[in-house]
Amino acid sequence: MKKNSIKNTRINGEVRRELSNIIRGEIKDPRIHPMTTVVEVEVAPDLKSARAYISVLGDEKSQQDTLAGLKSAEGYIRRALAKSINLRNTPEIRFILDQSIEYGVNMSKFIDDVNRKEDEDDENDQTGE
Repeated sequence: MKKNSIKNTRINGEVRRELSNIIRGEIKDPRIHPMTTVVEVEVAPDLKSARAYISVLGDEKSQQDTLAGLKSAEGYIRRALAKSINLRNTPEIRFILDQSIEYGVNMSKFIDDVNRKEDEDDENDQTGE
């Protein structure tokens, strides 16, 4: 895996920040869930394409609706990004659903359930049941 240069890392962060502001404040599509987060952006070194990893807090339908809404607003988002960031090329953005946050929350719940069950078992052993 190729290591990102400092310049590319700064561009990724700036595009992520601006993309988040555009999605939160400028897009009025009702399909886009209000709890949509831009987790990470990977801009290609030639600045022609970018992958934006999106996390949506909600059910499967709201996640798919949000992706569809973002896909239909790609042109507007790209124009708004070109106005706010001065780059040689404005990248073509591809939105990808990132479920790592949801996965982490589910794993945390499983761990809590296991710990709670162990605590209950320990209490039962101490009382002699």
